[in-house]
Amino acid sequence: MDKNIFFPPVKKLLVAGAVFAAFGFNNTTIAAEDDASAEAESIVVTGSRIRQAQAEGSNPVQVLSREDLERTGLKTVGDILQRLPAAGSALNTRFNSSGNFGFPPDGGGIGAGAAEVALRHLDAKRTLVLVDGVRWVNGSSASGVSNSVDLNTIPISIIDRIEILEDGASSIYGSDAIAGVVNVITRKDFDGFEFNAYGGAYDEGDGETGQFDLAFGAQGDRHRVFFSISHYDQQKVDSFERELSVFPTPGTGLTRGSSGTPQGRFLFFGQDNDNDGNPDVVNLTINDGVTGIPNYDPNNPGGPGDDFHVFTNNDRFNFASYNLYVTPSQRTSIFGQADYQITDNVNFYAKALYNNRKSTNQAAPEPIFIGPDAGTGGLADTVIVHETNPYNPFGMTLDSSNFIFAGRRPIEGGPRVFRQNVDTSYIGLGFNGDFVAGDNVFFWDVNYNHGKNYATQIKRGGYNIRRIKNALGPLADCQAMEGCVPLNLFGGQGDGSGTITQEMLDYIQFIQKDASENVIDTLSANISGDLFEMPAGYFSFAAGIESREYRGFFEPDPVVVAGDSNGVPSSPTSGSYEVDEYYAEFKVPLLADVAAAEELTLSLAARTSDYSTFGTETTTKAGVLWRVTDELMFRGSISEGFRAPSIGELYSSGSRFDATLADRCSDYAGTQYEANCQALGVPGTYTQLNSQISVTTGGNEDLKAETSDSQTLGFVYSPQWVNSVDWINTLDFKGTYYKHEIEGAVQAIDAQTQLDLCVNTLDSLYCDGISRASTGAINGFNNRLVNIGGIETSGYDLSISYTAPQSDWGMFSVTWFNTFVSEYIEESLGNRVDLAGIERNDSGIPEWKSVLTLGLNQDDWGLSWTVRYVDSLTEDCTDFLDGTSDSLTALGLCSNPNTADESMSKNELSSRVYNDIQFSYFPDVDGMDMELNVGVNNFLDEEPPACYSCSLNGYDPSVYDPEGVFAYASIKLKF
Repeated sequence: MDKNIFFPPVKKLLVAGAVFAAFGFNNTTIAAEDDASAEAESIVVTGSRIRQAQAEGSNPVQVLSREDLERTGLKTVGDILQRLPAAGSALNTRFNSSGNFGFPPDGGGIGAGAAEVALRHLDAKRTLVLVDGVRWVNGSSASGVSNSVDLNTIPISIIDRIEILEDGASSIYGSDAIAGVVNVITRKDFDGFEFNAYGGAYDEGDGETGQFDLAFGAQGDRHRVFFSISHYDQQKVDSFERELSVFPTPGTGLTRGSSGTPQGRFLFFGQDNDNDGNPDVVNLTINDGVTGIPNYDPNNPGGPGDDFHVFTNNDRFNFASYNLYVTPSQRTSIFGQADYQITDNVNFYAKALYNNRKSTNQAAPEPIFIGPDAGTGGLADTVIVHETNPYNPFGMTLDSSNFIFAGRRPIEGGPRVFRQNVDTSYIGLGFNGDFVAGDNVFFWDVNYNHGKNYATQIKRGGYNIRRIKNALGPLADCQAMEGCVPLNLFGGQGDGSGTITQEMLDYIQFIQKDASENVIDTLSANISGDLFEMPAGYFSFAAGIESREYRGFFEPDPVVVAGDSNGVPSSPTSGSYEVDEYYAEFKVPLLADVAAAEELTLSLAARTSDYSTFGTETTTKAGVLWRVTDELMFRGSISEGFRAPSIGELYSSGSRFDATLADRCSDYAGTQYEANCQALGVPGTYTQLNSQISVTTGGNEDLKAETSDSQTLGFVYSPQWVNSVDWINTLDFKGTYYKHEIEGAVQAIDAQTQLDLCVNTLDSLYCDGISRASTGAINGFNNRLVNIGGIETSGYDLSISYTAPQSDWGMFSVTWFNTFVSEYIEESLGNRVDLAGIERNDSGIPEWKSVLTLGLNQDDWGLSWTVRYVDSLTEDCTDFLDGTSDSLTALGLCSNPNTADESMSKNELSSRVYNDIQFSYFPDVDGMDMELNVGVNNFLDEEPPACYSCSLNGYDPSVYDPEGVFAYASIKLKF
């Protein structure tokens, strides 16, 4: 059984000495594994560092075996874990954003091409990921300093099993374990040579996915070796190939498209043609088929005498067709580890990994938005179009006196393509062993681990806004600048032909290169064993000391840092911190082998963490295991937790995120918001031009650590009466109630909530940081990280497992896992909202998730059928076209029980049932073990429900499967 260690670094450790025992996960000495004594039977289960005889302890742990992983038909750890009922919304390769929307406030970056896991819906940053009991390095995708592990850095080919602790565990494992722990156990006891090949694709003929891996292992009297090399290749799926993602918002055509069009959109104050004493607002776009400089009639803008017409929502640009539905990804991994028994009681071990990921994201050609209402908060808001620009059709300068907004989609320059190249390296070295003191055996471990994740991203299709400003400004100034070429934004057609020449593109385009890195160094020493015997058993303990150092940086391209990029601005981030920790854990047997108490055991743990950034924190945990009989066990725990702010959260400089928001002050006349919008200085003529509003985000060095209180209460029931039932071999029931309360949660206030509260209340608490241009458009929105009020969530897990006796037709089995979310309350700005059953910000919290697997296995074949259920969700139909005939409510896509306030419209994302099937065949071949698998995921072709608040592709890829049936086949050969 795998037994490895677990903790990370301390420079002071070498002084502490190598006598501290490793009770770790997979790094136990070979001698101990071969010992026939009772001690050799003990194992370490995630959630405790104390060895125990029973795999089912006082903590709720779900174990996914290698067979379970293969049964999913998936080859990405993140995709597999996100299917767990206890898992919440998290990043995966179906998210196509690479910074074209901007950067999240936590400084972690977009994480393009990465995959994460978030237990209990508490965000990935609150789930601790371990490999063989040791912290893994956080991910990096060249857009920030992430505070979460990218699971794509852990190849599935090296995994023996995955243990998921669904309980708070900061006192056992330190920071980040508020929601639980995912511990990946690698393969070690392996003899021979193994080859695996896998291939699959969607029924549309796209998304082809392949993997091969080679594994070699050997064992001797004093050594154990394992080596693996693997390559994974996932091809893209284009958004225009799927029904929900053809247009920006499902079922609405172009109306939610972009104002940045190939023909251009131009808003400015023209002549006073209606003689009302005020200049008229001109809102025009160029007619199709116009070539050369368009003709503009200032006396009748958009009339029959010129080449323009009044811009309507039907003129908007369909950016969705350029997006990717599934992003391509290639990963190559090399992994090796070895144990060598130096003496009968001392073992040396080493392991190393190198993983390379190359992935790609794509977005529509980068729009050029200029003018005061562009709302970028940067240089673009100050760009003018001078009358001497040789292509200016308006015969006057568009500047701060008359200019409102211009949007142009330069499809001549091609789409934005983001290519990530991510290298992950890891090395772990250590000694472990055992010694006898008195009548007891003690186990120790000293280890050092180093992990590094370095990423670069190359973006093509971006523009230099300063050069655009030069090229649209006075002609004489442009001619005086080296290389400046006057720019023609006035024309261009949807077929790619346009007015921007290659010479113009060469001047205003640039290739953007960003880089980021995460490094973790850990050093730890641990000891565990039995101290003395009590009437009910041995008083056991585990203790240790550990030190960790985190370092990270994000370096945007110099053009971006200078503020000259037309894309989303960002600033460099750099930082580091250290933590020294001391822990102790005790197992106290209270009763054993008495009436109503086969076993009653108390577990206690405490951990003190000293951070260089915010000080010292101590967390504790107490748990009880009451085994009433061999059939029935109850268990419960109360624990404290904390999460230290990450490098990105502390030190991330200001950056921008283009949030999809609805401004209630748009077209407010006659609505309930009229008085308040007037009080905010918004003119009655204001109309929101785009659904995306630029929000300034960033870290906060004054952040405090999050703290939490967690409780669990559960049971395990394995009835003995089934022994008398001839159609039951085993039957087990498990249930767990959980509750987490987080105080001072680190996150930014939901921007839509803050904006709504500002308009509704006019309270400075909500309105501070939100500024508007004279036209009424929002041109500043400060939304940096804070310690918000908190998060409270509770629910329960129920599972049933059943196996039938072996018969002529095989062995039948059933496993059924369920998670029910009772509440998920988020409190910020004095506002409490229950998000259970709600879809918000590309993240949903279903109140019920379920996985049911039926299996039938014979000697040379096996069949499994998995049914996955996701409960319905409700979203707010927040729509910047509310109150118009094109609103989601008017189109019948959302229901509105309150006709006086269209912002109260709702949409139900109905429940979904996914069906997966796999057939396995084990032919009898001399000299080798062979396994053939064929399977189909989502074989009934269930489509995800339409989501109108989601950012891309018309559905929430963190909750639902993509459209399409995915079929695959694999072969395994072992010699």
